[in-house]
Amino acid sequence: MRKVGLLPCLLLIAAAPPSPDARLKEIIAPVSGAEMKRTVEKLVSFGTRHTLSSQTDPKRGIGAALDWTQGRFKSFGLATQRPCDNFTGKRVPTPTRICDQIAIQRGTDRSNDVVIITGHIDSRVTDVMNFTSDAPGANDDGSGTAAVIEAARVLSKHKFPGTIVYAALSGEEQGLYGGKVLADYAKKQGWNVVANLNNDIIGNSCGSDGVCNDRLVRVFSEGPRWQGHEQLAKDLRSLGGENDAPSRNISRFLDTLADRLNIGLDVMQVWRNDRFGRGGDHTEFLNAGYPAVRFSVAVENYNWQHQDLRTEKGIKYGDTIENMDFPYLEKVTKLNVAALAAIASAPPPPEARAEGAVSTDTTLWWYPIEGADRFVVYMRRTDESRWQPVPGGISWKPALHIGEEPDETGHRSSWSSTLKGVRVDDWVFGVSSVSKDGFESPVASAVPGGAFKPYLAPPPEPVK
Repeated sequence: MRKVGLLPCLLLIAAAPPSPDARLKEIIAPVSGAEMKRTVEKLVSFGTRHTLSSQTDPKRGIGAALDWTQGRFKSFGLATQRPCDNFTGKRVPTPTRICDQIAIQRGTDRSNDVVIITGHIDSRVTDVMNFTSDAPGANDDGSGTAAVIEAARVLSKHKFPGTIVYAALSGEEQGLYGGKVLADYAKKQGWNVVANLNNDIIGNSCGSDGVCNDRLVRVFSEGPRWQGHEQLAKDLRSLGGENDAPSRNISRFLDTLADRLNIGLDVMQVWRNDRFGRGGDHTEFLNAGYPAVRFSVAVENYNWQHQDLRTEKGIKYGDTIENMDFPYLEKVTKLNVAALAAIASAPPPPEARAEGAVSTDTTLWWYPIEGADRFVVYMRRTDESRWQPVPGGISWKPALHIGEEPDETGHRSSWSSTLKGVRVDDWVFGVSSVSKDGFESPVASAVPGGAFKPYLAPPPEPVK
């Protein structure tokens, strides 16, 4: 009798999807310093990109530069817009139409959740009103504009749940007008702006004193949020939050992201809105209530900023392309691209609050977030800078928000986490959202003004 052997059984095991960080490393790999050098060369070729220069000359001036940038965005298959507004001011003596060139990569699931990368395309020389002399603007801010265009080139080949907006802004040197144009445009569109990553002077690694550093990038962020600060002042004094505006948490997010991706670049968090006594376009986003930070080089060279092209006592002045470090610019841009992809892939941060006065326990509450599969609860001592997950890390306990009844869909319900034996006085708490595939949002602090949305003052109590 012949035995019938058993056929070998093949067990097919599906390969695990790559981790979020592995996916981000794949996405940023094509970022190219050589590609950005070609972009800066083209921007410099327009002679000047001064905001008050010609808007109609096809070869020279701000108009030609914006048109060329629009062409680049279109070549990546992106929809483009050119929001504009009219301004008059100290550095704009006659009414002038100031325009931004933007491209929009719509999200597949949450198209109203938006992350924006910006750089200003305008340039200047020593006299901020001189719009005729050559103003190459290679590093200030051809570098930021090149990063925006490179981000669009690389990320347009992928799809993300959230929307990414790429923007070349005009009018920065004349008074941050381009930032205001786009912040106003975002408000009119009803966008939920999760973050603005503003890049201004990100392409050199040696300062005017000879100090060089190509291992650090500075990220500037405000502490207490500016928008709504007068209404929030009393609660901030009582409940804390001086170091916990959403922009500060974007800075922390970028710092940890750079460490995890190991791209040869560390983040130096600078805890002020911008360089001492100076400003950038992200400020207009902050004024509108949108979280925003500024990237800038570790060491600035002041001989190459806002200078006429000249040589004095053997020192060359002027913002020319030979002074740039494109391998450094590539690293800074990789961090930007990774952050854009991560934020567009993650659900927005939740809006959280903490309770626990006169108690040995602390309870955190936050509302559900579309696209969030789970939440991570964080804490840190009030004098520490970095978040740490709480022991156990995640809460799944659904609860009703205090003082509210759910509607028939239950969408007013919130999540809560009670930390036994943790006294609220000694800690700052926060919560992040995590998608099904593991992408995590920045942490939203559970303090007054910690939400990643413009602050809305509560309605006044009715007069009795």
